[in-house]
Amino acid sequence: MSGTHDAGDNTREVLDHLERLHPAPADAAAPHEVVLVTGISGSGKSVALHALEDAGFFCVDNLPPELLRAFLRLEHERSERRVAIAVDVRSAGSLPHLLPLLDELKGEGVAVTSLFLDASTDALVRRFSETRRPHPLSDQAPRPGPARRRGDSAIDGRRALVDAIELERELLAALREASTVIDTSQLRPAQLRTWMRELVGAESNGLTLVFESFAFKHGVPLDADYVFDVRVLPNPYYIRELRPQTGRDAGVVAYLQAQPEASEMLAQIEAFLTRWLPAFEADQRSYLTVAIGCTGGQHRSVYFAETLARRFGARSGTLVRHRELDARD
Repeated sequence: MSGTHDAGDNTREVLDHLERLHPAPADAAAPHEVVLVTGISGSGKSVALHALEDAGFFCVDNLPPELLRAFLRLEHERSERRVAIAVDVRSAGSLPHLLPLLDELKGEGVAVTSLFLDASTDALVRRFSETRRPHPLSDQAPRPGPARRRGDSAIDGRRALVDAIELERELLAALREASTVIDTSQLRPAQLRTWMRELVGAESNGLTLVFESFAFKHGVPLDADYVFDVRVLPNPYYIRELRPQTGRDAGVVAYLQAQPEASEMLAQIEAFLTRWLPAFEADQRSYLTVAIGCTGGQHRSVYFAETLARRFGARSGTLVRHRELDARD
């Protein structure tokens, strides 16, 4: 098998057949690197899985959680490939068993990374409307009453879709809490593919710090563990020669380095993170996302994200994202 595989209703028969043909030893271990991709329908799981496939992972879509251990054992016996598995709300009945299983695998020494893709309800409604795909929980969400006037059907259709999305959020809440969240609300597919490759490629045996700049006018990232607001600082946007530049350019860097308030806030954020990083490491967190926001996501927040990433690079794995700047590239 190669590529991304949909492990639908016939998965159990396939695995049973493989085990009969090639019985695994009783002490067979699972692969040493497993990425679990899950999240809200419409948030980009297919794009993420294809990005992992391009990065060299053996990918399986829609694997029922109760078959996860058997699949991992068989895959380990056949090869040393890295494995990525997508699980979603289509397996809702089995989801309560997934988190204990993931804890068991981690206890056995398997490097399990759980990534949860999320997006704002407005973004999800827009995507479902554009693709005209039904939500997988459409039949389970509460039904609105009969339409009474012209235009009511569209309103009721949106309400039904929103109800299905909220139901899905409830079903996946525990899994989201235990995962690294990626907010795709403002991301183009190319951005998501890049971010996925960076996450799985981060070389760190412990906690990886993700510094993300963003514009408040486009909303706070849903994946942020901490949010710092730097809009109170002097804005390079109002300096004519600095306006077209970004927080990575020398002119903006020099301007902000000359501002006492910027240096003070940087030092305070650095001290806060330094104080609490050991607690997150002790909690065995894989990623901690620190979001820095300004008005346009171009100058101050970018400078802060870049500077903090350099300062923490010596003690921890770091990644830098610029939500608004990356969208231009």
